[in-house]
Amino acid sequence: MMKVIVSACLAGDNCKYNGGNNINQKMMDFLKSHEMLKVCPEVLGGLPTPRPSAEIVDGKVINTEGKNITKEFTLGAQKAFEIVQKEKPDLIILQSRSPSCGIKQIYDGTFSGNKIPGHGLFAELCIKAGYKVLDIEDIDYFSHN
Repeated sequence: MMKVIVSACLAGDNCKYNGGNNINQKMMDFLKSHEMLKVCPEVLGGLPTPRPSAEIVDGKVINTEGKNITKEFTLGAQKAFEIVQKEKPDLIILQSRSPSCGIKQIYDGTFSGNKIPGHGLFAELCIKAGYKVLDIEDIDYFSHN
């Protein structure tokens, strides 16, 4: 049995910026036989739900109202990473394109839907520390291997 940390929104927690979730049934089915721990770096950083969406702009996290919320995102990423260090998961499954959890891509900071290669703040900490990190969009490939 593996210990797996997941973005809480993927497990059905209503912690997305818009108050909803990104529940992924394939992931939930895959994790039935494993230990699942949920984290939401943005909630851990003290941000409310719902909240204005945010993107990374020139290394800072800015929301659609133009407010710099880098401090909250950084704090949340650090708190979530402390959970990772304490729990030592076998795998971490994160939400695509999030400024916290994005693995392969993030939005480009123009709030126009354009994507660029990059990592969210929490994902970056996990990747740099050498943890096995999976983008939820790759769950099909992973769960069949």
